[in-house]
Amino acid sequence: MTETLPPPQLEHVCDLAVTIAPPLEVGQTASGLRRVIPITGGVVTGPMLNGKVLAGGADFQLILGGGTQAHLDARYVIELDDGTRVFVQNTALRFASLENSQRILRGEPVNPADIYFRCQPRLEAAGEKWAWLSESQFIGSGRRAPDGVYLSFYRVA
Repeated sequence: MTETLPPPQLEHVCDLAVTIAPPLEVGQTASGLRRVIPITGGVVTGPMLNGKVLAGGADFQLILGGGTQAHLDARYVIELDDGTRVFVQNTALRFASLENSQRILRGEPVNPADIYFRCQPRLEAAGEKWAWLSESQFIGSGRRAPDGVYLSFYRVA
């Protein structure tokens, strides 16, 4: 006999404002359009994590569906206020109309309500205090803007 279990609850962990450099265009490959977006910094604020995004990461993108789908794989490091460094690997799906996708690719603003942008961050840190980061599942929402990427992360409780 099967049983429907109650849905998990979400706990707001933090919000990120990630700054980026202009994209490095790899070009149209057999897999799709490849781009790499350098991550130059940012700020992390929230009820459970606070700190900064360190420069040196990147978002590796594969654009499909004639430009309407972006499969994202961002990897970067957050330095928390106590000095602890957290490795982030954030995979995401961004879907938009062809018109809005072209605006995003050109670095123009779009209405966030018209874009589906969801992510699954994985977080890792050293030390007992932050072990819960490796022992939890996270999901999030994102918004791409001309000046960067804005994310909200939630722990699945």
